[in-house]
Amino acid sequence: MPSFRLLIPALFALALCGAPLSASAQSFTDTQRGDIEAIIRNYLIAHPEVLEEAMTELSKRQAAAEVAKHEAGVAKHADAIFNSPRNVTVGNKDGDVTFVEFFDYNCGYCKRAMLDMMELMKSDPKLKVVLKEFPVLSAGSVEAAQVGVAVRMQDPTGKKYLDFHQKLLTGRGAADKARAMAVAKEVGLDMAKLEKDLNSPEVRSTLEENFKLAEAMGMNGTPSYVIGKQVVIGAVGVEALREKISNARCGKATC
Repeated sequence: MPSFRLLIPALFALALCGAPLSASAQSFTDTQRGDIEAIIRNYLIAHPEVLEEAMTELSKRQAAAEVAKHEAGVAKHADAIFNSPRNVTVGNKDGDVTFVEFFDYNCGYCKRAMLDMMELMKSDPKLKVVLKEFPVLSAGSVEAAQVGVAVRMQDPTGKKYLDFHQKLLTGRGAADKARAMAVAKEVGLDMAKLEKDLNSPEVRSTLEENFKLAEAMGMNGTPSYVIGKQVVIGAVGVEALREKISNARCGKATC
């Protein structure tokens, strides 16, 4: 099969034909334009696989551009992503790799992702885990996230927060303020302080910070992760996450 590169001049000529403001396009006669169009049409009919080749190359370039955007966002906002005082940090707080998860309490995939996270912490004692509320699915998600921030404000160790996090994500029904408050009471939080903290500017500032970070990195859903320089979108499973952690740790899929 002739190389796709051999088709580029013809495609370029066709593009010129369709550009009324181009001086080069205007240099073709109607007959020449018709001949060029016929050549390209006949070639594509004879070699339709060229279109697949072109789409594959386009997909590669788009994926590379997306990765570049992600990495640029991580580099620019690294301190806020990994070290913000508003982070909830669990696992090994002095770990050599930081695993950041953006989540929504009403995200069904986040329930599975939570089990992945717990497995990773159990099997990797050097892993630092950061949790960031990213309530994108509903008004109830925002309410639950607000309670989550207030829980973090009351529990700097992250231990009760993690208990709250697991119970709220795995419980039945939609998450909202009422359900989140019930879970907070169940895990032993000071409810009077929690109600007071819900009205704190810190709650709003935390969620605004998380949304700005997600936007800067091109995240539009949950769960989403930052692992080293990498942004990972979606519940990709524990093995894929473990591979990303290894890449961040030693540059290989397995250290």
